[in-house]
Amino acid sequence: MNEYIAIVFVAIGGFFVRSLSLSGAIATMLVGTAVAASFSWQGLCLLGVFFATSSVWSHFRHQQKQLLAEKIEKGAQRDYVQVLANGSIPAAISLLALVFPHWSWHGLFAVSIAAANADTWASEIGSVSRQSPRMITTWKKVEPGTSGAVTSLGTLASFFGAFVIALVGNVLWHDISIVAVSTFGFFGSVVDTYLGAVWQASYRCTVCGIETEKRKHCGKQTIRIKGQDWLNNDVVNWLAIFCSTIVYFFVMKL
Repeated sequence: MNEYIAIVFVAIGGFFVRSLSLSGAIATMLVGTAVAASFSWQGLCLLGVFFATSSVWSHFRHQQKQLLAEKIEKGAQRDYVQVLANGSIPAAISLLALVFPHWSWHGLFAVSIAAANADTWASEIGSVSRQSPRMITTWKKVEPGTSGAVTSLGTLASFFGAFVIALVGNVLWHDISIVAVSTFGFFGSVVDTYLGAVWQASYRCTVCGIETEKRKHCGKQTIRIKGQDWLNNDVVNWLAIFCSTIVYFFVMKL
């Protein structure tokens, strides 16, 4: 019962510090409940590391990140779609582990969190890099905030984001491999970046000409110049986490 009380307090706290919208807080409680039902305090602790560090880094150099607000579809306050994009797969793994108990679910759960954390750290820390980002597919320099672009700082942050989850996961469950979870968590971030470069929807404002993730800019509808309308950043995040967990599952099974 104490776990569920903690979930409510975390969700309410996230709402009041503006890390979560109301819908995001409700979604957080749903994800947390699924995790607690299967993995108890250990699962909530790992999920909490992701939530806490993501919130901290989202407010890191907040003023500098305001300059990127015109390019990014959503801000630092996460709604239910963003929460589920990162948390629905860990929640699904938790429910599967509840129905079919086995120690191997620990690693799969940790990888799903590591992939989400790696991508978040890469985005939040890499966006304030002094180095000009480069497109992962062409290596051409692009504007900060462009989907599919990387920097050395962001790449390093991505790896350490996955490593932190792997390290904490190993402390909580000794059957978790730090190397494997770090590697596949980082792999998820790479997949996210590639999907962002190739398939994620991108638009151009008909008024100011800026390339953005937003469908409306300067009070006018933008024109899609790349990707599919349904393939936004949230879908890309979900697909990247899904890919990392599936690849981990089959590789570790061999």
